[in-house]
Amino acid sequence: MNDSVEQRVIDIAEYIIETKCTVRSAAKKFGISKSTVHKDITARLREIDGLLFNEVNKVMQTNKAQRHIRGGMATKLKYSMKKKSMEKPSEP
Repeated sequence: MNDSVEQRVIDIAEYIIETKCTVRSAAKKFGISKSTVHKDITARLREIDGLLFNEVNKVMQTNKAQRHIRGGMATKLKYSMKKKSMEKPSEP
């Protein structure tokens, strides 16, 4: 494996552990796709550093368990914003 790829994988893993962020936000931070982050974390990291993989996997499992809650909150926010914009009277 290329040294720059290994370093990217380790950087992503450490970032996820420090911030407890999701795959999507890690991808945005590093300017790569969600698929690449997922491949880096699930396949490449296991080969590079098993202990680091276990720590990241714990964060990923927590995020997976909470994603339905985040999705519900996002939907609630979306419709509450839509409702507020409909309630505003238009100025003459």
